Amino acid sequence: MNTAQRVILHIDFDSFFASVEQQLNPQFRAKPLGVTAANGRTCIIASSREAKKLGIKTGERTYVARKICPDIILTPSHFLKYWEISKKFLGICSNYSPYVELFSLDEVFMDITSTIHLFGSTQNVIESIKDRIKDEIGEYITVSVGVSHNKLLAKLASSINKPNGIGKIAEEDIDDIYKNAELTVLCGIGERIAARLNKLGIYSLLQIRDFSKEKLVREFGPAYTNVLIDMCWGKDEQDVVPYYMSEDVKSVGRNYCLPCNEYNKRVVMQNLYELCEEVGLKLRRLNKKARGVGVSLRGTCDISGRKTYHDYFDRGDEIFKRLKPIIDKHLCSVNTEYTRQISIWVHSLGDAKNLPASLFDNVLKKDKVQFIVDRLNDKFGDHTIRNGFLLYSRKLTTMPNGYMADRYERFQLAAKD
Repeated sequence: MNTAQRVILHIDFDSFFASVEQQLNPQFRAKPLGVTAANGRTCIIASSREAKKLGIKTGERTYVARKICPDIILTPSHFLKYWEISKKFLGICSNYSPYVELFSLDEVFMDITSTIHLFGSTQNVIESIKDRIKDEIGEYITVSVGVSHNKLLAKLASSINKPNGIGKIAEEDIDDIYKNAELTVLCGIGERIAARLNKLGIYSLLQIRDFSKEKLVREFGPAYTNVLIDMCWGKDEQDVVPYYMSEDVKSVGRNYCLPCNEYNKRVVMQNLYELCEEVGLKLRRLNKKARGVGVSLRGTCDISGRKTYHDYFDRGDEIFKRLKPIIDKHLCSVNTEYTRQISIWVHSLGDAKNLPASLFDNVLKKDKVQFIVDRLNDKFGDHTIRNGFLLYSRKLTTMPNGYMADRYERFQLAAKD
């Protein structure tokens, strides 16, 4: 089918995290509300409609928010609750099309091209979904919907009439909308890319059309240049990939912001170890093993590195053992520098059942012990049984994140359908 004949919806929850908190707690309703990270970071990760009207944006520091509105209510995030709402929402959307793509925790794409005739019109589909959200999820949770012939423009359209609105972009509307739009309105052009375009003298999407392709290639390379050119003409041939189609897992990772700037290197390493345990757990749940590791520490001094090994592994202690030499090369023992953020990931994955066991390690015994530990942690809660190195350290919570980067959660969702 010609992509211009498709009908794609982008459905985006309005102030999702804050709206869920207001739906679940009547005391928060009709009041400025800021949702903060559960570990106590002093940053607002979501603002309610009332807070946004006062100028309190996502990413605002809490002390700045209090200056703007001394009465603002702050509440920690509850991602497991948000995930449950998202799953209910996916169930609703699946009644209108088999092509529903989970883009993040609070937004989906839907291709309703082949099902519109069952409901009469695009407008009928949208109104029915909105009504069901109100009836089945809650009246404080609303969505904004974008309609177009591709995903790029549908996502842009959903931002036109927020909150609780409907935006439509037809092919003949592109130039008028692009004329006054900032570069960053399109998904795929972030602040850094926009800054690089500005240095080339490009400040609008329409200017890209007339700019030298050769100069763009020198700045961005051939692949991303082609992406930019397609975007400036409103072209996007990507299909809507149903959430129940399990994607191939190429890496597994975990990112964590520490509750405060941490100078104690032992505490940093304890947090690193616990993240390794989480990644190992995800690998085992996916029946995968890795042979590559990567790590990044951000703070006063940025540290990063990666390494690939010959053997495969899926336990936290094994991941930590392979990451520690990368860290030890750079991490100073003197407590004059702090760490703020830790990221780890594993790559070069293989299916655990298809990999040969090592001849020089008692793998079966260790696997049996790990199996028992996993069973106990499943029954009594994540990290109930921990390595002695983690004694008295803060327990992290394994949960989905806002961008649904957790491959295991996506895999579980796909497996149910």
